[in-house]
Amino acid sequence: MALNFRQSEILEIARDEGRVVVEALAERFNVSVQTIRRDLTELSEAGHLERVHGGAVIRTGVVNFAYEERRRMNEAAKAAIGRACAQAIPDNSSIVLTLGTTTEAVARELLHHRNITVVTNNINVANILLANESCDILVAGGNLRRSDGGLVGDLTADFMGEFKADFAVIGTSALDSDGDMLDYDLAEVHVSRRILRQARQSFLVTDASKLERSAPVRLASLSDIDRVFIDKPLPDALMALCAQWDTEITVAG
Repeated sequence: MALNFRQSEILEIARDEGRVVVEALAERFNVSVQTIRRDLTELSEAGHLERVHGGAVIRTGVVNFAYEERRRMNEAAKAAIGRACAQAIPDNSSIVLTLGTTTEAVARELLHHRNITVVTNNINVANILLANESCDILVAGGNLRRSDGGLVGDLTADFMGEFKADFAVIGTSALDSDGDMLDYDLAEVHVSRRILRQARQSFLVTDASKLERSAPVRLASLSDIDRVFIDKPLPDALMALCAQWDTEITVAG
């Protein structure tokens, strides 16, 4: 399918933000909502987007977005989530930071924390925290994924099993309506599960677009998480489940 100029712009917006809204696009391009709906339908039929109520999201399945594409998505929301999470972590703490662009946002907000120890399997997190001279950094061994600077595999999981951190900060590729956290890479999931078992408190950092995505591998449930940092409230049914599980929800803004 050959995209017209407006459809190309719509697709670029969706890639940057994770989703697009019909009314906002109609106002942006000064066209009718019917025209935008037709654009979204054509983009959906071509396999670029998936229609949802009121708009569309980037189509997902069994393969994650490229790392640089993920970095651009919802940058403002990730920055707010990073600030809120870092504010909940005191000085003189030990922290495990896992893979993901949102955990990297947390790392940037830890640059002024004092006397912290960070254990990570994320090369990008380690590079960010080099600027904090009051931070001891321990980097896991394992198989290095060139695509995103992540270290995964049995060696990584064994390394993480050596620690009992005050806080574990993890991300997720998708968040199901029943509260399950989902991902694409089983080797990465094994590492994250080990980290959750070892931490005194577990934090999930995720933007709300993950509620509209799916992935094939189950990581854990929000019932296993102490606190969720997100940019928008969860759906009511999921909020009720979190209340039953004593999982605290912090909406960053």
